[in-house]
Amino acid sequence: MPDEPRWVTTWASAPQLTEPGDLPPAPYTRDGLALAGSTLRQTVRVSAGGPRIRLRLSNAFGGAPLRLTRVLLALPRDGRSGERAVRPGTSRPVTFHGRTPAVVPPGAHVVSDPLDLDVPPRAALTVTLHLAGGHPAAGLTSHPGSRTTSHLAPGDQAGAADLAGATPVDHWYLLSGVETWSTASALALLGDSLTDGRGSTTNGDDRWPDRLLDRLPPGAAAAVVNQAAGGNRVLADGLGPAALSRLDRDVLAQSGVDRLLVFEGVNDLGTAPPAPDAQKDVTGELIAAYHQIVVRAQARGMLVYGATLTPFGGHVPYDDPDGHREAARQEVNAWIRGGGAFDAVVDFDRAARDPADPRRLRPAYDEGDHLHLNPAGYRALAAAFPLDLLTAAR
Repeated sequence: MPDEPRWVTTWASAPQLTEPGDLPPAPYTRDGLALAGSTLRQTVRVSAGGPRIRLRLSNAFGGAPLRLTRVLLALPRDGRSGERAVRPGTSRPVTFHGRTPAVVPPGAHVVSDPLDLDVPPRAALTVTLHLAGGHPAAGLTSHPGSRTTSHLAPGDQAGAADLAGATPVDHWYLLSGVETWSTASALALLGDSLTDGRGSTTNGDDRWPDRLLDRLPPGAAAAVVNQAAGGNRVLADGLGPAALSRLDRDVLAQSGVDRLLVFEGVNDLGTAPPAPDAQKDVTGELIAAYHQIVVRAQARGMLVYGATLTPFGGHVPYDDPDGHREAARQEVNAWIRGGGAFDAVVDFDRAARDPADPRRLRPAYDEGDHLHLNPAGYRALAAAFPLDLLTAAR
């Protein structure tokens, strides 16, 4: 754990290009513009706490400048994720180089000026945006798998304690990070929907990274930076850029991150043809990609951990009748466990599999599709993560 405080990412969401079905609903998307003349209120749950906070907003996929008219930071009224109202008297204007409006160039992000705000660990924060002119809908940056309710309202209601005429939507838009001034170690998670939390409870903060934070003893200084994206793959773009291509932005460029967990690859196996040669190829490419991730992260002085891939037996369409993808999963897991590339291994396969049928999830952990976990399953993954990997000295 570092001795001197520095800026540490305490919350993040991996930026993605907003698919048409995930755009803000009408009238908040119309005539090719999103969020024009509207207010967007979002909540996030930080991991490490600290005495100062700054925000990061992203225009990673925008083809035009992102023009932020007003940004405010507050505390949710009841301290919960997904809360629409803010606690009276807590709203603070967020500035950028001393100015209230900000312009984020296409493909870039902007970091706010620091705010003196003593935020405890695992607290919820509310960020409210007003975009007077909106942003082209075709290039709106978001994180669709928020598992947290945001709220859209007409006009400029950014400073209101509650929003009149608000519409709930379960996505995050434009907000990509929160940083705190801290001595905490910071673990980034590079993953897919299993880390993004599909099958968890909306506004329940019961993804496995949340449950891992809840295991920390009082006073432990550690941040968990969830950079997962549902449907993501290691090797090829799909829902979000491939892990290999987003590694620099989502992990290596994150403030204060000094360790990384890689828990991704199921979608690569599941989308490759269920034939021996195809699975042999994707297995070899995955292992080579993991090695590249390790090399690049270790070059930045990071500890790099590998997590074994959890079962998908019975899942349609990943589970092929001849078991070629299962054989590939076993080969990949054998390399993760025994290949010697990672500084430590977290055996999520062992934690989640059914002892009576190891190619399947334990029934009590199965969300229902035989691939994703329910809250009990995510609790089991969190329990399998050794806490000393969060705080081990570099």
